[in-house]
Amino acid sequence: MSERDKAFFDRADAFIKLANMQMAKSVEAGEVSASFMYGLARYSAWFCASGWTNAMDMADARDETVDFFVNEYRRMLELNMDDYIQNFDNYVQASEQLQNKG
Repeated sequence: MSERDKAFFDRADAFIKLANMQMAKSVEAGEVSASFMYGLARYSAWFCASGWTNAMDMADARDETVDFFVNEYRRMLELNMDDYIQNFDNYVQASEQLQNKG
């Protein structure tokens, strides 16, 4: 794995760790997931806005940009869903063990 790939997954793991810390505060997983998705959407909108010089250009690219992010999210979700399907017993057991430690 390249350093770039490692850094990518380290950042993803840091976000997951932060989400898991929210669950440790007796917040339901669904609530954490909804907040996580909203935060990502908000960040992505900011990220896109920072690449434009005016609102009109951003508005012109809105649909194409939304399609890009939706397609990327779908691709990543499908990859992770397939991974969980293939490793369901191992992942669920590990998750339960972590929950029982807390």
